[in-house]
Amino acid sequence: MKILETKRLVLRRLAPDDLDSLFALYRDEEIRRYFPDGTLTYEETREELEWFLNGHPVHPELGLWATIHKESNQFIGRCGLLPWTIEGRPEVEVAYLLAKEYWGQGLGTEAAQAILEYGFERLHLSRLICLIDPENEASRKVATKIGMRLEREMEDDLGRCLVYAISKAAVNEAGA
Repeated sequence: MKILETKRLVLRRLAPDDLDSLFALYRDEEIRRYFPDGTLTYEETREELEWFLNGHPVHPELGLWATIHKESNQFIGRCGLLPWTIEGRPEVEVAYLLAKEYWGQGLGTEAAQAILEYGFERLHLSRLICLIDPENEASRKVATKIGMRLEREMEDDLGRCLVYAISKAAVNEAGA
């Protein structure tokens, strides 16, 4: 089921047939370098895929979505909206991960911008965040390009991360 579409991408629900493509991303050390849990096994990838088949189990309107490159009709990543509770506060993260051969083409920003707009306009969320490893300069640039600002640095049981955030009110003010 298609969630949203951009000029070059289609984001749709994950399907069982996406497992091998998703595993190709998740086993790659360079792609997963900034993830606290590192690379994933085939079984761990299958478990995550099954978890998100119908959206997030608790919040089905959220989840990780297959990211398809329109020109090639290839699975090139997984992006979406993830619910978190951070310091007792519910948050929703704009998440993006693309295959290496698609880096540096603006596709991460294109996906993240569309996800942000979807979250604010379709789901009526009031705030969105990105949780980013301090060393992940590319993800920091994407967050900034979609209007997010560094809010703070935090540390939890998974390690240090930067919290970038934007409110719907800030987007509305910028567009006024």
